[in-house]
Amino acid sequence: MSLRIVFLCTAFNGLAQRAWAELTELGHEVAVHATSDADTMRAAVARERPQLIVAPMLKSAIPEDIWSRHTCLIVHPGIVGDRGPSSLDWAILEGETQWGVTVLQAAAEMDAGDIWASAGFAVRGASKSELYRHEVTDAAVRALLQAVERFEAGGYAPQPLDYADPEVRGRLRPSMRPGDRALDWEMDNAALLARIRCGDSAPGARGEIAGLRCQVFGAHVEPALRGRPGELLGRREGAVCVASGDGALWLSHLRDKDGIKLPATQVLGEARLRGVAARALKPATSVAGRRDHGYRQIRYRETGAVGYLHFDFYNGAMSTLQCDRLRTAFLHARQRPTRAIVLLGGGDLWSNGIHLNTIEAAADPALESWRNILAMNALVREIVLTDSHRVVAAMQGNAGAGGVILALAADEVWARRGVVLNPHYQGMGGLYGSEYWTYLLPRRVGDAVAQELTQGLRPIGAPAAERIGLIDAAFGAGGADFLAHVEQRAERLIEPGACRKALAAKRKRRADDERRKPLESYGAEELAHMYRNFFGPDRSYHEARRRFVRKQAAAPCEAGESFAGERAGAAGATLAVRAGA
Repeated sequence: MSLRIVFLCTAFNGLAQRAWAELTELGHEVAVHATSDADTMRAAVARERPQLIVAPMLKSAIPEDIWSRHTCLIVHPGIVGDRGPSSLDWAILEGETQWGVTVLQAAAEMDAGDIWASAGFAVRGASKSELYRHEVTDAAVRALLQAVERFEAGGYAPQPLDYADPEVRGRLRPSMRPGDRALDWEMDNAALLARIRCGDSAPGARGEIAGLRCQVFGAHVEPALRGRPGELLGRREGAVCVASGDGALWLSHLRDKDGIKLPATQVLGEARLRGVAARALKPATSVAGRRDHGYRQIRYRETGAVGYLHFDFYNGAMSTLQCDRLRTAFLHARQRPTRAIVLLGGGDLWSNGIHLNTIEAAADPALESWRNILAMNALVREIVLTDSHRVVAAMQGNAGAGGVILALAADEVWARRGVVLNPHYQGMGGLYGSEYWTYLLPRRVGDAVAQELTQGLRPIGAPAAERIGLIDAAFGAGGADFLAHVEQRAERLIEPGACRKALAAKRKRRADDERRKPLESYGAEELAHMYRNFFGPDRSYHEARRRFVRKQAAAPCEAGESFAGERAGAAGATLAVRAGA
Protein backbone atom coordinates (compact mmCIF):
# COMPACT_ATOMS: atom_id res chain seq x y z
CA MET A 1 0.00 0.00 0.00
CA SER A 2 1.26 3.47 -0.88
CA LEU A 3 0.39 6.49 1.25
CA ARG A 4 0.03 10.09 0.13
CA ILE A 5 2.18 11.96 2.64
CA VAL A 6 2.84 15.66 3.02
CA PHE A 7 5.97 16.94 4.74
CA LEU A 8 5.58 20.32 6.45
CA CYS A 9 9.01 21.66 7.35
CA THR A 10 10.70 24.94 8.09
CA ALA A 11 13.52 23.88 5.76
CA PHE A 12 14.15 20.78 3.68
CA ASN A 13 17.20 19.94 5.75
CA GLY A 14 19.32 16.78 5.92
CA LEU A 15 16.95 14.92 8.23
CA ALA A 16 13.93 15.80 6.11
CA GLN A 17 15.76 14.77 2.94
CA ARG A 18 16.78 11.44 4.47
CA ALA A 19 13.20 10.80 5.61
CA TRP A 20 11.91 11.70 2.13
CA ALA A 21 14.40 9.32 0.51
CA GLU A 22 13.54 6.44 2.86
CA LEU A 23 9.77 6.83 2.46
CA THR A 24 9.92 7.13 -1.33
CA GLU A 25 12.12 4.00 -1.38
CA LEU A 26 9.19 2.22 0.30
CA GLY A 27 6.81 3.38 -2.43
CA HIS A 28 5.06 6.27 -0.66
CA GLU A 29 4.22 9.49 -2.50
CA VAL A 30 5.73 12.35 -0.52
CA ALA A 31 5.16 16.05 -1.23
CA VAL A 32 7.50 18.39 0.64
CA HIS A 33 6.36 21.89 1.55
CA ALA A 34 9.05 24.07 3.10
CA THR A 35 7.14 26.71 5.00
CA SER A 36 6.31 27.81 8.54
CA ASP A 37 3.37 29.98 7.53
CA ALA A 38 -0.02 28.72 8.74
CA ASP A 39 -1.94 29.80 5.65
CA THR A 40 0.61 28.14 3.33
CA MET A 41 0.30 24.95 5.38
CA ARG A 42 -3.46 25.05 4.95
CA ALA A 43 -3.17 25.60 1.21
CA ALA A 44 -0.66 22.76 0.88
CA VAL A 45 -2.88 20.32 2.76
CA ALA A 46 -5.96 21.36 0.76
CA ARG A 47 -4.11 20.87 -2.53
CA GLU A 48 -2.32 17.59 -1.71
CA ARG A 49 -5.21 15.91 0.18
CA PRO A 50 -2.77 13.75 2.16
CA GLN A 51 -3.52 10.59 4.07
CA LEU A 52 -0.77 11.48 6.55
CA ILE A 53 1.15 14.66 7.47
CA VAL A 54 4.71 14.53 8.79
CA ALA A 55 6.73 17.39 10.28
CA PRO A 56 10.36 16.20 10.21
CA MET A 57 11.75 19.64 11.16
CA LEU A 58 9.18 22.33 11.88
CA LYS A 59 9.84 25.33 14.13
CA SER A 60 6.24 26.57 14.23
CA ALA A 61 3.01 24.95 15.33
CA ILE A 62 0.67 23.21 12.89
CA PRO A 63 -2.72 25.00 12.98
CA GLU A 64 -5.46 23.27 14.96
CA ASP A 65 -7.76 23.10 11.92
CA ILE A 66 -5.13 20.86 10.29
CA TRP A 67 -4.12 18.55 13.18
CA SER A 68 -7.73 18.14 14.33
CA ARG A 69 -8.69 16.71 10.90
CA HIS A 70 -5.51 14.89 9.90
CA THR A 71 -3.01 12.68 11.68
CA CYS A 72 0.10 14.85 11.96
CA LEU A 73 3.33 13.21 13.13
CA ILE A 74 5.94 15.46 14.72
CA VAL A 75 9.58 14.31 14.80
CA HIS A 76 11.05 15.63 18.06
CA PRO A 77 14.80 15.24 18.79
CA GLY A 78 14.30 14.26 22.41
CA ILE A 79 13.51 11.28 24.60
CA VAL A 80 9.93 10.42 25.55
CA GLY A 81 8.54 13.23 27.69
CA ASP A 82 11.14 15.76 26.62
CA ARG A 83 9.55 18.98 25.41
CA GLY A 84 10.73 22.32 24.14
CA PRO A 85 12.73 23.74 21.22
CA SER A 86 16.21 23.22 22.73
CA SER A 87 16.07 19.49 23.37
CA LEU A 88 19.40 18.44 21.90
CA ASP A 89 21.12 21.60 23.17
CA TRP A 90 20.24 20.74 26.79
CA ALA A 91 21.16 17.08 26.36
CA ILE A 92 24.69 18.04 25.26
CA LEU A 93 25.13 20.81 27.84
CA GLU A 94 24.00 18.57 30.71
CA GLY A 95 26.18 15.66 29.65
CA GLU A 96 23.50 13.12 28.75
CA THR A 97 25.06 9.84 27.60
CA GLN A 98 21.86 8.39 26.13
CA TRP A 99 19.28 10.36 24.18
CA GLY A 100 16.58 9.70 21.62
CA VAL A 101 13.99 10.84 19.11
CA THR A 102 10.24 10.71 19.63
CA VAL A 103 7.55 10.70 16.94
CA LEU A 104 4.37 12.11 18.44
CA GLN A 105 1.02 13.33 17.24
CA ALA A 106 0.39 17.06 16.94
CA ALA A 107 -1.93 18.36 19.64
CA ALA A 108 -2.89 21.62 21.33
CA GLU A 109 0.08 21.49 23.69
CA MET A 110 3.48 21.59 21.97
CA ASP A 111 5.36 18.24 22.02
CA ALA A 112 2.78 16.73 24.38
CA GLY A 113 0.76 14.65 21.92
CA ASP A 114 0.31 10.89 21.89
CA ILE A 115 3.45 8.91 21.08
CA TRP A 116 3.66 6.80 17.93
CA ALA A 117 7.27 5.62 18.18
CA SER A 118 10.66 6.41 19.68
CA ALA A 119 14.27 5.37 19.16
CA GLY A 120 17.40 5.92 21.23
CA PHE A 121 21.10 6.50 20.63
CA ALA A 122 24.36 6.96 22.53
CA VAL A 123 25.57 10.56 22.74
CA ARG A 124 29.20 10.81 21.61
CA GLY A 125 31.49 13.78 22.14
CA ALA A 126 30.49 15.82 19.09
CA SER A 127 28.76 19.05 18.16
CA LYS A 128 25.00 19.39 17.96
CA SER A 129 25.08 19.52 14.16
CA GLU A 130 27.23 16.37 13.94
CA LEU A 131 24.91 14.46 16.27
CA TYR A 132 21.89 15.77 14.39
CA ARG A 133 23.22 14.70 10.98
CA HIS A 134 24.11 11.21 12.16
CA GLU A 135 22.71 9.76 15.42
CA VAL A 136 19.59 11.95 15.54
CA THR A 137 18.81 11.43 11.85
CA ASP A 138 19.34 7.66 12.06
CA ALA A 139 17.12 7.39 15.14
CA ALA A 140 14.50 9.71 13.61
CA VAL A 141 14.27 7.57 10.49
CA ARG A 142 13.92 4.37 12.53
CA ALA A 143 11.16 5.88 14.65
CA LEU A 144 9.38 7.56 11.73
CA LEU A 145 9.35 4.42 9.60
CA GLN A 146 7.89 2.48 12.53
CA ALA A 147 5.24 5.15 13.08
CA VAL A 148 4.30 5.24 9.39
CA GLU A 149 4.11 1.45 9.31
CA ARG A 150 1.79 1.48 12.34
CA PHE A 151 -0.39 4.15 10.74
CA GLU A 152 -0.51 2.28 7.45
CA ALA A 153 -1.46 -1.02 9.10
CA GLY A 154 -4.24 0.61 11.10
CA GLY A 155 -5.47 -0.34 14.52
CA TYR A 156 -2.52 1.07 16.43
CA ALA A 157 -3.37 3.33 19.37
CA PRO A 158 -0.59 5.84 20.10
CA GLN A 159 0.38 6.05 23.75
CA PRO A 160 -0.54 9.15 25.77
CA LEU A 161 2.37 10.92 27.44
CA ASP A 162 2.32 9.89 31.12
CA TYR A 163 4.77 11.60 33.44
CA ALA A 164 3.70 9.22 36.22
CA ASP A 165 5.41 6.40 34.30
CA PRO A 166 8.88 5.94 35.90
CA GLU A 167 10.35 5.13 32.48
CA VAL A 168 9.46 8.60 31.18
CA ARG A 169 12.66 10.58 31.90
CA GLY A 170 11.95 13.62 29.76
CA ARG A 171 10.57 16.91 30.98
CA LEU A 172 9.54 20.31 29.69
CA ARG A 173 12.63 22.47 29.14
CA PRO A 174 12.80 26.18 28.36
CA SER A 175 14.42 27.59 25.26
CA MET A 176 18.16 27.84 25.79
CA ARG A 177 19.28 31.45 26.22
CA PRO A 178 22.57 33.02 25.11
CA GLY A 179 23.70 33.20 28.73
CA ASP A 180 23.36 29.43 29.08
CA ARG A 181 26.08 29.06 26.45
CA ALA A 182 28.27 31.99 27.54
CA LEU A 183 31.99 31.18 27.64
CA ASP A 184 34.39 32.00 30.47
CA TRP A 185 37.94 30.96 29.59
CA GLU A 186 38.60 30.22 33.27
CA MET A 187 36.33 27.19 32.78
CA ASP A 188 37.85 23.80 32.10
CA ASN A 189 37.86 22.25 28.63
CA ALA A 190 34.93 19.94 29.39
CA ALA A 191 32.62 22.81 30.37
CA LEU A 192 33.72 24.95 27.42
CA LEU A 193 33.31 22.08 24.95
CA ALA A 194 29.77 21.40 26.19
CA ARG A 195 28.76 25.05 25.75
CA ILE A 196 30.32 25.37 22.30
CA ARG A 197 29.08 22.02 21.03
CA CYS A 198 25.48 22.57 22.15
CA GLY A 199 25.34 25.73 20.00
CA ASP A 200 27.17 24.42 16.93
CA SER A 201 26.38 25.04 14.12
CA ALA A 202 23.73 27.51 15.31
CA PRO A 203 23.46 29.88 17.10
CA GLY A 204 26.99 29.46 18.47
CA ALA A 205 28.38 30.08 21.97
CA ARG A 206 28.94 33.64 23.14
CA GLY A 207 32.50 34.53 24.10
CA GLU A 208 35.24 37.12 23.92
CA ILE A 209 38.50 36.49 22.05
CA ALA A 210 41.30 39.03 21.82
CA GLY A 211 38.85 41.74 22.85
CA LEU A 212 36.23 40.79 20.24
CA ARG A 213 32.80 39.65 21.44
CA CYS A 214 31.62 36.97 19.05
CA GLN A 215 29.88 33.64 18.56
CA VAL A 216 32.20 30.62 18.69
CA PHE A 217 32.07 27.40 16.64
CA GLY A 218 34.14 24.31 15.86
CA ALA A 219 36.00 23.45 19.09
CA HIS A 220 38.83 20.90 19.18
CA VAL A 221 41.00 19.95 22.18
CA GLU A 222 44.69 20.92 22.11
CA PRO A 223 46.59 18.47 24.35
CA ALA A 224 49.95 20.20 24.63
CA LEU A 225 49.83 24.02 24.54
CA ARG A 226 49.14 25.91 27.77
CA GLY A 227 48.77 29.56 28.78
CA ARG A 228 46.75 32.10 30.73
CA PRO A 229 42.98 31.58 30.30
CA GLY A 230 41.84 33.49 27.23
CA GLU A 231 45.34 33.87 25.80
CA LEU A 232 45.81 33.16 22.09
CA LEU A 233 48.41 30.40 21.81
CA GLY A 234 48.55 29.84 18.07
CA ARG A 235 46.85 29.80 14.72
CA ARG A 236 46.58 27.11 12.08
CA GLU A 237 44.52 26.59 8.92
CA GLY A 238 42.17 29.44 9.82
CA ALA A 239 41.68 28.31 13.43
CA VAL A 240 43.00 29.87 16.65
CA CYS A 241 44.08 28.16 19.86
CA VAL A 242 42.78 29.70 23.10
CA ALA A 243 44.00 28.80 26.58
CA SER A 244 41.38 27.59 29.08
CA GLY A 245 41.32 26.94 32.82
CA ASP A 246 42.90 23.49 32.45
CA GLY A 247 44.23 23.36 28.87
CA ALA A 248 43.43 24.87 25.49
CA LEU A 249 40.96 24.62 22.62
CA TRP A 250 41.28 25.21 18.90
CA LEU A 251 38.34 27.21 17.53
CA SER A 252 37.78 26.90 13.81
CA HIS A 253 35.09 29.53 13.16
CA LEU A 254 33.73 32.73 14.65
CA ARG A 255 30.94 35.17 13.87
CA ASP A 256 31.01 38.75 15.05
CA LYS A 257 27.95 40.93 15.59
CA ASP A 258 25.90 41.25 12.37
CA GLY A 259 28.55 39.25 10.49
CA ILE A 260 28.64 35.80 8.93
CA LYS A 261 30.39 32.67 10.12
CA LEU A 262 34.00 32.59 8.87
CA PRO A 263 37.36 31.04 9.74
CA ALA A 264 38.47 32.40 13.10
CA THR A 265 41.62 34.13 11.82
CA GLN A 266 39.60 35.94 9.17
CA VAL A 267 37.14 37.30 11.74
CA LEU A 268 39.85 38.36 14.21
CA GLY A 269 42.05 40.01 11.59
CA GLU A 270 45.78 40.55 11.57
CA ALA A 271 45.73 43.37 14.13
CA ARG A 272 44.34 41.10 16.86
CA LEU A 273 46.58 38.21 15.77
CA ARG A 274 49.83 40.19 15.82
CA GLY A 275 52.44 38.11 17.64
CA VAL A 276 50.32 34.93 17.66
CA ALA A 277 52.46 32.03 16.47
CA ALA A 278 51.53 30.27 13.24
CA ARG A 279 51.75 26.63 14.30
CA ALA A 280 51.89 25.11 10.84
CA LEU A 281 51.95 21.38 10.17
CA LYS A 282 54.88 19.85 8.33
CA PRO A 283 53.86 18.29 5.00
CA ALA A 284 56.01 15.26 5.84
CA THR A 285 53.86 14.64 8.92
CA SER A 286 50.71 14.17 6.85
CA VAL A 287 52.46 12.00 4.29
CA ALA A 288 54.08 9.74 6.86
CA GLY A 289 50.74 9.27 8.55
CA ARG A 290 51.79 10.34 12.06
CA ARG A 291 48.87 11.93 13.90
CA ASP A 292 49.62 15.53 14.78
CA HIS A 293 48.25 16.73 18.09
CA GLY A 294 45.45 19.25 18.05
CA TYR A 295 43.50 20.70 15.18
CA ARG A 296 44.08 19.71 11.57
CA GLN A 297 41.72 19.64 8.60
CA ILE A 298 43.68 17.20 6.43
CA ARG A 299 45.53 14.08 7.54
CA TYR A 300 46.95 11.05 5.84
CA ARG A 301 47.56 7.53 7.13
CA GLU A 302 48.62 4.27 5.58
CA THR A 303 47.63 0.68 6.21
CA GLY A 304 49.75 -1.60 4.10
CA ALA A 305 49.39 -0.62 0.45
CA VAL A 306 46.38 1.64 1.06
CA GLY A 307 46.66 5.34 1.82
CA TYR A 308 43.73 7.04 3.56
CA LEU A 309 43.33 10.78 3.00
CA HIS A 310 40.96 12.47 5.46
CA PHE A 311 39.73 16.02 4.84
CA ASP A 312 37.41 17.39 7.48
CA PHE A 313 36.17 20.82 6.40
CA TYR A 314 33.60 22.63 8.54
CA ASN A 315 30.11 22.13 7.07
CA GLY A 316 31.72 20.49 4.03
CA ALA A 317 32.59 23.85 2.42
CA MET A 318 35.88 24.01 0.51
CA SER A 319 37.52 27.41 0.05
CA THR A 320 40.15 28.18 -2.57
CA LEU A 321 42.91 27.67 -0.01
CA GLN A 322 41.43 24.41 1.26
CA CYS A 323 41.13 23.05 -2.29
CA ASP A 324 44.77 23.93 -2.90
CA ARG A 325 45.88 22.26 0.35
CA LEU A 326 43.87 19.13 -0.40
CA ARG A 327 45.28 18.95 -3.92
CA THR A 328 48.81 19.17 -2.49
CA ALA A 329 48.03 16.42 0.03
CA PHE A 330 46.60 14.23 -2.73
CA LEU A 331 49.73 14.71 -4.83
CA HIS A 332 51.83 13.68 -1.82
CA ALA A 333 49.67 10.59 -1.33
CA ARG A 334 50.03 9.74 -5.01
CA GLN A 335 53.82 9.71 -4.63
CA ARG A 336 53.69 7.09 -1.88
CA PRO A 337 54.51 3.41 -2.67
CA THR A 338 50.86 2.35 -2.27
CA ARG A 339 48.38 0.88 -4.73
CA ALA A 340 45.19 2.64 -3.64
CA ILE A 341 44.20 6.02 -2.20
CA VAL A 342 40.95 6.21 -0.24
CA LEU A 343 39.46 9.71 0.03
CA LEU A 344 37.51 9.71 3.30
CA GLY A 345 36.37 13.31 3.67
CA GLY A 346 35.24 14.07 7.21
CA GLY A 347 33.26 11.95 9.62
CA ASP A 348 30.39 14.45 9.51
CA LEU A 349 30.14 15.57 5.87
CA TRP A 350 31.90 14.61 2.66
CA SER A 351 31.88 17.90 0.74
CA ASN A 352 29.44 20.57 -0.35
CA GLY A 353 31.66 22.17 -2.98
CA ILE A 354 32.80 25.80 -3.08
CA HIS A 355 32.83 27.86 0.12
CA LEU A 356 29.95 30.32 -0.15
CA ASN A 357 30.72 32.12 3.12
CA THR A 358 34.32 32.99 2.25
CA ILE A 359 33.12 34.04 -1.20
CA GLU A 360 30.45 36.30 0.31
CA ALA A 361 33.02 37.90 2.62
CA ALA A 362 35.56 38.54 -0.17
CA ALA A 363 36.27 42.05 -1.44
CA ASP A 364 35.26 40.82 -4.90
CA PRO A 365 32.85 37.85 -4.54
CA ALA A 366 32.69 37.23 -8.29
CA LEU A 367 36.47 36.96 -8.53
CA GLU A 368 36.67 34.75 -5.44
CA SER A 369 33.94 32.52 -6.89
CA TRP A 370 36.07 32.15 -10.01
CA ARG A 371 39.22 31.35 -8.02
CA ASN A 372 37.34 28.84 -5.90
CA ILE A 373 35.89 26.91 -8.85
CA LEU A 374 39.27 26.87 -10.59
CA ALA A 375 40.83 25.39 -7.45
CA MET A 376 38.05 22.76 -7.24
CA ASN A 377 38.60 21.89 -10.89
CA ALA A 378 42.35 21.53 -10.41
CA LEU A 379 41.75 19.07 -7.56
CA VAL A 380 39.19 17.04 -9.53
CA ARG A 381 41.46 16.97 -12.58
CA GLU A 382 44.32 15.42 -10.59
CA ILE A 383 42.03 12.68 -9.30
CA VAL A 384 40.61 11.92 -12.75
CA LEU A 385 44.09 11.71 -14.32
CA THR A 386 45.59 9.47 -11.63
CA ASP A 387 46.67 6.24 -13.33
CA SER A 388 49.21 5.03 -10.74
CA HIS A 389 46.67 4.16 -8.02
CA ARG A 390 43.12 2.96 -7.63
CA VAL A 391 41.24 5.91 -6.15
CA VAL A 392 38.22 5.41 -3.92
CA ALA A 393 35.80 8.06 -2.64
CA ALA A 394 34.33 6.76 0.63
CA MET A 395 31.55 9.10 1.76
CA GLN A 396 30.85 8.90 5.47
CA GLY A 397 28.45 11.86 5.34
CA ASN A 398 26.18 13.81 3.03
CA ALA A 399 27.40 15.61 -0.07
CA GLY A 400 26.04 18.35 -2.30
CA ALA A 401 26.73 20.16 -5.57
CA GLY A 402 30.43 20.06 -6.49
CA GLY A 403 31.08 17.79 -3.53
CA VAL A 404 29.14 14.99 -5.22
CA ILE A 405 31.07 15.49 -8.45
CA LEU A 406 34.35 15.46 -6.50
CA ALA A 407 33.48 11.91 -5.40
CA LEU A 408 32.66 10.87 -8.97
CA ALA A 409 36.22 11.71 -10.01
CA ALA A 410 37.34 8.55 -8.20
CA ASP A 411 37.39 5.06 -9.73
CA GLU A 412 35.15 3.63 -7.02
CA VAL A 413 32.49 5.57 -5.09
CA TRP A 414 31.21 4.10 -1.84
CA ALA A 415 28.76 5.69 0.61
CA ARG A 416 27.32 4.92 4.01
CA ARG A 417 23.74 3.71 3.57
CA GLY A 418 22.29 6.73 5.37
CA VAL A 419 24.05 9.29 3.16
CA VAL A 420 21.96 11.72 1.10
CA LEU A 421 23.35 13.30 -2.07
CA ASN A 422 22.27 16.49 -3.83
CA PRO A 423 24.03 16.31 -7.23
CA HIS A 424 22.81 19.66 -8.53
CA TYR A 425 23.81 23.33 -8.56
CA GLN A 426 20.90 25.24 -10.06
CA GLY A 427 19.13 25.91 -6.77
CA MET A 428 21.89 28.44 -6.09
CA GLY A 429 20.55 31.07 -8.47
CA GLY A 430 20.82 28.94 -11.59
CA LEU A 431 24.51 28.15 -11.10
CA TYR A 432 25.68 25.90 -13.94
CA GLY A 433 28.42 24.06 -12.06
CA SER A 434 31.80 22.74 -13.09
CA GLU A 435 34.27 20.18 -11.64
CA TYR A 436 33.99 18.39 -15.03
CA TRP A 437 30.48 17.24 -14.17
CA THR A 438 29.44 17.12 -17.82
CA TYR A 439 32.04 14.36 -18.23
CA LEU A 440 31.86 12.57 -14.88
CA LEU A 441 28.10 12.39 -14.33
CA PRO A 442 26.87 11.13 -17.73
CA ARG A 443 29.57 8.45 -17.91
CA ARG A 444 28.02 6.91 -14.81
CA VAL A 445 24.29 7.38 -15.34
CA GLY A 446 23.83 8.45 -18.98
CA ASP A 447 22.68 11.78 -20.38
CA ALA A 448 18.98 11.46 -19.53
CA VAL A 449 19.45 10.63 -15.86
CA ALA A 450 22.26 13.19 -15.57
CA GLN A 451 19.83 15.85 -16.78
CA GLU A 452 17.18 14.63 -14.33
CA LEU A 453 19.63 14.71 -11.41
CA THR A 454 21.00 18.17 -12.16
CA GLN A 455 17.73 19.86 -13.09
CA GLY A 456 15.32 18.09 -10.74
CA LEU A 457 16.78 19.78 -7.63
CA ARG A 458 15.97 16.80 -5.48
CA PRO A 459 18.00 14.66 -3.12
CA ILE A 460 18.80 11.01 -3.65
CA GLY A 461 19.60 8.48 -0.95
CA ALA A 462 22.62 6.20 -1.18
CA PRO A 463 20.61 3.01 -1.96
CA ALA A 464 18.84 4.71 -4.88
CA ALA A 465 22.15 6.22 -6.02
CA GLU A 466 23.66 2.73 -6.08
CA ARG A 467 20.71 1.37 -8.02
CA ILE A 468 21.13 3.86 -10.86
CA GLY A 469 24.91 3.58 -10.95
CA LEU A 470 25.66 7.03 -9.53
CA ILE A 471 27.75 5.29 -6.87
CA ASP A 472 29.18 1.78 -6.78
CA ALA A 473 28.13 0.63 -3.32
CA ALA A 474 26.06 1.70 -0.32
CA PHE A 475 26.77 -0.12 2.93
CA GLY A 476 27.35 0.31 6.66
CA ALA A 477 24.81 0.68 9.44
CA GLY A 478 26.78 3.52 11.02
CA GLY A 479 30.06 5.37 10.85
CA ALA A 480 32.26 2.75 12.52
CA ASP A 481 30.64 -0.08 10.57
CA PHE A 482 31.12 1.81 7.31
CA LEU A 483 34.82 2.46 7.98
CA ALA A 484 35.43 -1.18 8.89
CA HIS A 485 33.87 -2.31 5.60
CA VAL A 486 35.82 0.36 3.67
CA GLU A 487 39.10 -1.09 4.93
CA GLN A 488 38.04 -4.63 4.06
CA ARG A 489 36.97 -3.62 0.56
CA ALA A 490 40.12 -1.57 0.02
CA GLU A 491 42.28 -4.60 0.87
CA ARG A 492 40.48 -6.64 -1.78
CA LEU A 493 40.91 -3.80 -4.25
CA ILE A 494 44.71 -3.83 -4.02
CA GLU A 495 45.26 -7.53 -4.73
CA PRO A 496 48.30 -7.16 -7.07
CA GLY A 497 47.00 -9.01 -10.12
CA ALA A 498 43.54 -7.46 -10.00
CA CYS A 499 45.01 -4.02 -9.33
CA ARG A 500 47.35 -4.17 -12.35
CA LYS A 501 44.46 -5.25 -14.56
CA ALA A 502 42.17 -2.51 -13.26
CA LEU A 503 44.82 0.19 -13.75
CA ALA A 504 45.47 -0.97 -17.31
CA ALA A 505 41.73 -0.80 -18.05
CA LYS A 506 41.58 2.63 -16.43
CA ARG A 507 44.39 3.98 -18.64
CA LYS A 508 42.74 2.58 -21.76
CA ARG A 509 39.34 4.06 -20.91
CA ARG A 510 40.87 7.47 -20.15
CA ALA A 511 42.76 7.43 -23.45
CA ASP A 512 39.60 6.44 -25.35
CA ASP A 513 37.61 9.17 -23.61
CA GLU A 514 40.32 11.72 -24.37
CA ARG A 515 40.25 10.86 -28.09
CA ARG A 516 36.49 11.28 -28.20
CA LYS A 517 36.59 14.60 -26.39
CA PRO A 518 39.46 16.08 -24.38
CA LEU A 519 38.85 16.45 -20.67
CA GLU A 520 39.74 20.13 -20.84
CA SER A 521 37.01 20.72 -23.41
CA TYR A 522 34.43 19.72 -20.83
CA GLY A 523 36.04 22.06 -18.31
CA ALA A 524 36.25 24.97 -20.74
CA GLU A 525 32.57 24.65 -21.71
CA GLU A 526 31.48 24.53 -18.06
CA LEU A 527 33.67 27.47 -17.10
CA ALA A 528 32.19 29.57 -19.91
CA HIS A 529 28.79 29.12 -18.23
CA MET A 530 30.27 29.77 -14.79
CA TYR A 531 31.93 32.97 -16.02
CA ARG A 532 28.51 34.28 -17.03
CA ASN A 533 27.09 33.22 -13.64
CA PHE A 534 29.84 35.08 -11.81
CA PHE A 535 30.55 38.12 -14.01
CA GLY A 536 27.50 38.45 -16.28
CA PRO A 537 24.58 40.87 -15.96
CA ASP A 538 22.29 38.26 -14.36
CA ARG A 539 22.83 38.59 -10.59
CA SER A 540 20.75 35.54 -9.63
CA TYR A 541 23.68 33.52 -8.28
CA HIS A 542 24.98 36.42 -6.21
CA GLU A 543 21.53 37.15 -4.76
CA ALA A 544 20.87 33.48 -3.97
CA ARG A 545 24.29 33.15 -2.33
CA ARG A 546 23.72 36.27 -0.24
CA ARG A 547 20.30 35.04 0.95
CA PHE A 548 21.68 31.59 1.76
CA VAL A 549 24.78 32.77 3.60
CA ARG A 550 22.88 35.41 5.58
CA LYS A 551 20.10 32.95 6.45
CA GLN A 552 17.45 34.91 4.58
CA ALA A 553 16.17 31.83 2.73
CA ALA A 554 16.31 28.08 2.99
CA ALA A 555 18.00 25.98 0.34
CA PRO A 556 17.39 24.17 -1.89
CA CYS A 557 13.67 24.73 -1.44
CA GLU A 558 12.64 28.34 -0.86
CA ALA A 559 9.87 29.09 1.61
CA GLY A 560 6.52 28.54 -0.04
CA GLU A 561 7.88 26.10 -2.64
CA SER A 562 7.12 22.40 -2.68
CA PHE A 563 8.56 19.15 -3.88
CA ALA A 564 6.28 16.35 -5.02
CA GLY A 565 7.73 12.85 -5.17
CA GLU A 566 6.38 9.57 -6.47
CA ARG A 567 7.79 6.15 -7.25
CA ALA A 568 8.78 6.53 -10.88
CA GLY A 569 11.71 7.23 -13.16
CA ALA A 570 15.20 5.87 -13.45
CA ALA A 571 16.33 7.26 -10.10
CA GLY A 572 13.50 5.55 -8.22
CA ALA A 573 11.59 8.78 -7.71
CA THR A 574 10.69 11.71 -9.89
CA LEU A 575 10.63 15.05 -8.17
CA ALA A 576 8.84 18.08 -9.57
CA VAL A 577 9.37 21.59 -8.24
CA ARG A 578 6.52 24.03 -8.43
CA ALA A 579 5.51 27.34 -6.92
CA GLY A 580 3.79 27.07 -3.58
CA ALA A 581 0.45 28.49 -2.65
